[in-house]
Amino acid sequence: MKPHTAGDVDADVESYSAKLTFPEIGLARQLFGEHNGNLQKIAGALEVRINARGNTVFIEGEVIAARLAENLLNQLYGLLEANFPVHPNDVDYAINVLSGNDRAKLKDIFLDTVLVKSKQSFIAPKSPAQKEYIDAIRNHDIVFGIGPAGTGKTYLAMAMAVEALNKGRLSRIVLTRPAVEAGEALGFLPGDLAEKVDPYLRPLYDALHDMMRFEKVNSLMHQGIIEVAPIAFMRGRTLNDAFIILDEAQNTTSEQMKMFLTRIGFNSKAVITGDITQIDLPTDRPSGLVQAKNILKGIKGIRFVFFSKFDVVRHRLVQDIIKAYEDLDDGKKPSTEDGVQ
Repeated sequence: MKPHTAGDVDADVESYSAKLTFPEIGLARQLFGEHNGNLQKIAGALEVRINARGNTVFIEGEVIAARLAENLLNQLYGLLEANFPVHPNDVDYAINVLSGNDRAKLKDIFLDTVLVKSKQSFIAPKSPAQKEYIDAIRNHDIVFGIGPAGTGKTYLAMAMAVEALNKGRLSRIVLTRPAVEAGEALGFLPGDLAEKVDPYLRPLYDALHDMMRFEKVNSLMHQGIIEVAPIAFMRGRTLNDAFIILDEAQNTTSEQMKMFLTRIGFNSKAVITGDITQIDLPTDRPSGLVQAKNILKGIKGIRFVFFSKFDVVRHRLVQDIIKAYEDLDDGKKPSTEDGVQ
């Protein structure tokens, strides 16, 4: 059932007030959050006033912001009706989505389940770009996901790979990364080759273990069904019937990127992820990801999806941190408080 809505506009001061009554008191309580925390979050983000009585909320504020809050609450309630568990982080994501496009449909994004994990939790997109990304992976053999850290590029690709493996659409997963970080050289690190490259591959292991039981991951790796290796190990191979993910691709050289892309065989899918603002290669070595973006975007069957700070799904401060560094790169003077510079 849809919530009952009543709204009034004060033309003189361009303010708007609305009254929303939600039919199911249990769902309304979930929507409002513990101690009305979700309502407080929305009110603070949109700079409106929201008060709750029972299963009814009263919204007051500037017209655009108050109507956005009304739209947001109605759509979040619709998610709860569809058995989507709305958590505080989901409220943050929903605010970002509708603030960018008030005509967006949260159900089209949040209810597109990519992978059901253990404990009955599931992975789903949290922004329009993430939705575009998983649709691109479904419909294209080669997909590039380019954008800042925390936007879910690798995590969603991993989820799509695990889903494809679980449903038998592909027979193995290959995960790879360039072993280049902040100028460090493998030869100077302790241990044998496996021990040297392991720290560079650890984020891929972490994502895998978040989606599958530890014992199952180890068993599949032992059988060769899941392979995690540095990109140098891809040379000379042809990867058929595989879901291949190249992570941190901004740190590939042009030669490595060409070598990787030409490894792709029949019935295979490749996802290449990276952040072109975080290149750790020497300044005289062009990034293979940047070059690929410039020369491959017109090829049919290859799709590029670009993420921004608005797609960050980590701590809310990550967006502010990315914005601060963008301002620094643009030559803007950082804001100062309390006289500290």
